[in-house]
Amino acid sequence: MRAMVLEAVGQPLVLRELPTPSVGPSQVRVRVEACGVCRTDLHVRDGELAHPALPRVLGHQIVGRVDALGAEVSGLALGQRVGVPWLGFTCGRCALCRSGRENLCPHARFTGYTQDGGFAEQAVADARFAFALPESAQATALAPLLCAGLIGYRAYRMAGDAARLGLYGFGAAAHLLAQVAIQDGRQVFAFTRPGDAATQRFARALGCTWAGGSDARPPEPLDAAIVFAPVGALVPAALRAVGPGGAVVCAGIHMSDIPSFPYAALWEERVLRSVANLTRDDGHAFLGRIHARPIQTHVTVFELAQANQALQALRDGTFEGAVVLRV
Repeated sequence: MRAMVLEAVGQPLVLRELPTPSVGPSQVRVRVEACGVCRTDLHVRDGELAHPALPRVLGHQIVGRVDALGAEVSGLALGQRVGVPWLGFTCGRCALCRSGRENLCPHARFTGYTQDGGFAEQAVADARFAFALPESAQATALAPLLCAGLIGYRAYRMAGDAARLGLYGFGAAAHLLAQVAIQDGRQVFAFTRPGDAATQRFARALGCTWAGGSDARPPEPLDAAIVFAPVGALVPAALRAVGPGGAVVCAGIHMSDIPSFPYAALWEERVLRSVANLTRDDGHAFLGRIHARPIQTHVTVFELAQANQALQALRDGTFEGAVVLRV
């Protein structure tokens, strides 16, 4: 099979011919149709996530069809379309797993980071972490749901019942989550890179109440804010934007250092918290919701061999919505 492989941290991915992967008893092999490109892929490539075992096939927003089943797999069928997310394995036995917090399992493995992912023609996944997906939708439209959607939705649930919700960094996750929040009758305030008028127009076209630069204050205090951009300096800004009792949720797996800020920015029972990974419950809840109440995915599509160009587009922010590789 063809795969785009990270062979050295900080270096471009390399197109390689690899052996077709075999499946273990509890695994499925997926013939990849599309794979979303996530900022986490950039963090792995740049060495900002510690100790990736190299060489590694990146990509953790996989959409494809099952073409091999392990002997112990049930509930999935050959030819069925499935999605494979970031969380690729948990032990199921530790206290965190048993308490419904498998996203924090110390034995977890992660697709495209500690096990090979979907920047390839085929990928192997633990069958427990393969979600059934609609047969009729375009694979490129489904791919961003597997991370931008799932982890965004977990962050959304952590933000509580905020009537006025701020989204810092209006990319793949935010453009999906904004539609969910608007469906729920909430006002969404979009914060983009300063001066990015095109993205601000995009946010308003999706129904956001207000859109401006991340250096601006919203026209009224927010009830909660979610920080998707990996920029630590946005955390104090978001705390100042939320009113008393408001929450700020940091949704990324990596962020630059948060600068010091006065206690007054946190006082009045404001809450600052992070989101780590996702659970299968998040997946079932989010995918079930969008099946009943669809949202529109805006994607810029690259071919598999263009993975490096796709990563650069993500770094530069030269797109609307999400970036996806078509395999």
